Amino acid sequence: MAQDRKAASVAEETKADIERINKRLDMLDDRLDSIDSMVTAVAERVMRQPVTLSVTCSKCGQTIEIALLGLEKPRK
Repeated sequence: MAQDRKAASVAEETKADIERINKRLDMLDDRLDSIDSMVTAVAERVMRQPVTLSVTCSKCGQTIEIALLGLEKPRK
């Protein structure tokens, strides 16, 4: 009987662990979907119009401008 209880306890712990892993994987999947959506939106914007980034050097204080240019993707 003691072994049956131990086996049942181990099975319950394993089931709980699997449920936790599944929940964490779902959360990770949701986060990756959000990141994908943001990156896609930025890429589409860059493809439509230029984006300029201004960066200031921390050592010399000079401002550097970086322009991202692109052409809109052809539609299928």
